[in-house]
Order: sequence, then C-alpha cells, then structure tokens
Amino acid sequence: MAPIPGLIDRRPQVSIDQILADLVPPPHFRNVGFDTYVPGDPTQEAAVAALRAFSERIGKPSTPKRGFFRRSAPPEGRAGVYLDGGFGVGKTHLLASLWRSVDGPKTYGTFVEYTNLVGLLGFRQAVEVLKVNRLVCIDEFELDDPGDTVLMSTLLGQLVDAGVFLAATSNTLPEKLGEGRFAAEDFLREIQGLSAHFDVLRIDGEDYRHRGAPDAPAPMTTEQVEQAVAKTPGATLDHFSDLMRFLPEVHPSQYGALVDGIPLVGLEEVRTLSDQAQALRLVVLVDRLYDRDVPVVASGVPLDRLFSEPLLKGGYRKKYFRAISRIVALAREGQESSV
Repeated sequence: MAPIPGLIDRRPQVSIDQILADLVPPPHFRNVGFDTYVPGDPTQEAAVAALRAFSERIGKPSTPKRGFFRRSAPPEGRAGVYLDGGFGVGKTHLLASLWRSVDGPKTYGTFVEYTNLVGLLGFRQAVEVLKVNRLVCIDEFELDDPGDTVLMSTLLGQLVDAGVFLAATSNTLPEKLGEGRFAAEDFLREIQGLSAHFDVLRIDGEDYRHRGAPDAPAPMTTEQVEQAVAKTPGATLDHFSDLMRFLPEVHPSQYGALVDGIPLVGLEEVRTLSDQAQALRLVVLVDRLYDRDVPVVASGVPLDRLFSEPLLKGGYRKKYFRAISRIVALAREGQESSV
C-alpha cells in the first residue's frame, strides 16, 4: 500500500487577499443563527435577546461626530458587546449569529487571526483595511498576552473612533466564572480604557461538547488509526513528533489552509507537551481543525493529557483548556466515524 500523505507533506501558500477574504465565520458556524441557538441557561436566553437588540442598533443610521476629520459615530449606546463565559456555552455560535444578522461590510476572526493580520500588514494598513466595516467580530479575545492585548486594544480603539461596532467573546476558565474578570481585573488592566466601549454579557452553563460524555475517549491503537485513515479518501496521517517539528515551518495564519479539505486527521503516538512554543502552535492548529469540523483519530496519551500540568497552571492555561475541549470533541467524532 502506498504511504498515506501527512500534514507535513502540505505546503500552503495563502495571499493577503485570501486571508482578508477568509475573515468570516468558520465552516463549523457558517450557517448558524439566533434561531438555531438552544439556550440551556437563563443567562443564555438573556444574551440572545441582548444581541438581537444590538444587531438592530447596528442597523440604525449613524450620527455624525463634531469636529473635522471625524467619521460617523455609532448610534447612542456602547459600541461593543463582550460575551464572557466558560467553554462550550455557545459564545462563538452567538457571535457568528450576530455577524450573520448584520448587513456588511463586516469581518469575523479570532483574536489570533487579527494579530496575525497586523503582523502581515503593519498596524496602520490593518486599521485602514478594517475601519471600512460596520461590524468587527473578535472570537476568543485573549487576556493572557499583555503585548498582543494592548496591540489589539489600540487597534480596536481606533476602529471605534471610526464608527465601527465591535463584538467579542472571552475565554474565561470555568472556575473563574464568578469573579467578573472582564470588569474587575484583566480587561480593565490589560486593555486599558477600551473596556468603556463594551457592555458585558455573562453566559453561564455547561460545556455542550461534553454533556453526558466522558472527559476523553480512550486512545486508539496505532493500527486502528492507520485503518481509519486508510479507509477515508483524502485523510492524513502523521506521527505526532514529526508534526511538532513541522509546524514552525508554517506561519500560523496559514494553518487553516493547511487543513482545508481534509476529511480526517490521524495522529500516531500523541504525547504530552511541556514545551510552551510547541503547545501554542498546536492550540492554533486545533482551533483551525475545529473551525472546519475535521475529525481526529489518535493513538498515544488520552487527548485530555495533551498539555503538561505546569502548562495548564501557567499564563496560557485558558488556551490549553479550550484546545482540550475542542480536540476531545473532534476525537469523539473521529472514533464514531471509524466504527
């Protein structure tokens, strides 16, 4: 049997125009709407109502600001909404629903995708490209990297001044839900005065990806992974260590293109990561796999042990817990499709 290609055999080339065109909700959330969201908590019901009202306000005519060289201001009220809650409570679903309910121009991307955009274009050009929008949506606003967070605060502050509406989601850990971290600590401290532009919508509830299911499926054997990949045309197969050595060769802004069109990803001999740089690159890859509904089959350690305890207790722990939540869900899909 011919060798099965892996992710390490792919070399995506993505233009800046394509990156801008891809600032839309990922396929996993491309067709969602407020009507397809099923609230499981009173705070979720309240969030839907608030976002519907915010959408209506975005559609109202703008009012001019005083002074020369100033663009139109949003209608009366704060220019942004911030969805704060734990993993799997539907924040991304709601953010994508808001995006879909508003007439363009508009953009949608994760915090990391916007910081990558600034890195590719430079700050001033990024502002010029984004300020033509009526709405800018930022999923998974990161509060764990002060440099990137202050960069984004400056960017978004200029967008607000240009009359752009903002909507963002947080990545608060479940055990931090009662602490009001957006208003009390991180957001005020790390992105300075920008918090004044946002109304905070707290969303509680259980992680829908894990309702009634174990924390992680048992790992498959290497033979089972190979069999699952072999019977799925277009699937990829990589040894986990090879993949970790390969990822630095691809810019994170191209990880989406790296996994586009793949029906199943097979990983052999997954191990627990303790290197921060490797772990952060894997987080971005998992996000792009989840965005595109790409199932995963894996041998090695259980996927809820993907990151070492020191990493899970460190400054980027929110990213790692989100990645675990997502890759465990993808692994369940992979095992179900392989039966």
